[in-house]
Amino acid sequence: MGVKILIVDDSATARLQAEQALKGMGFVVIQAEHGDDALKKLAEHPDVKLVISDVTMPWKDGFELLAELRAQPATQGLPVIMVTTEGSAPQIGKARKLGISGYLVKPYKPEHLAAAVKKLVA
Repeated sequence: MGVKILIVDDSATARLQAEQALKGMGFVVIQAEHGDDALKKLAEHPDVKLVISDVTMPWKDGFELLAELRAQPATQGLPVIMVTTEGSAPQIGKARKLGISGYLVKPYKPEHLAAAVKKLVA
């Protein structure tokens, strides 16, 4: 079975686009609609090797999700790529401070996502 990647985004379209790109690269994709859903999916799939998360989502946003992942021993080293329409220096700085592994600004090209993913799950 291929490497599992969790995509977290409240936009079904964004999840589908990322899933198509990743499945084309041979990855197994799991989807979550927000941070709380992502934590549930990670508990169900502890073999996930990478999380790709939007920042702005209801219930638990990407920053809250990242902080929780970094606080838990089982997920503190799990690579996380943030994907968002907001590419401001303060937002990127906040993500880095929380321990982000990568950051992409939407809309992104599938090859940029592929390069980021390959770097982290080679």
